[in-house]
Amino acid sequence: MATFKAEDTHAQSIARALKDKGLAHLRTRLHGSLIIIESGPKNDPDPRARFRRISVHLWGLEMATHSGRWEKTPFRAQLVQLLDLLVDNFGWTLSSFD
Repeated sequence: MATFKAEDTHAQSIARALKDKGLAHLRTRLHGSLIIIESGPKNDPDPRARFRRISVHLWGLEMATHSGRWEKTPFRAQLVQLLDLLVDNFGWTLSSFD
């Protein structure tokens, strides 16, 4: 089974889109096939959600639990569509703690 790495351009486009949506307190980081959305200090981040690259154009959405684990969701789509779904339907998970 092929592994598809997430690329810097993917993470940068998600970071820009989050900022454009008024979520500048969030940042993205890459880890293999993942784009992780997090907030808080870099040395002690608060994970929020992540996108897992499944194929060339298909991504999966995973959500952070209150215990810091990751839970897969049934949502699979292109990256921009998943970001819109995350913000529109699960925006509370992206809210600032301030």
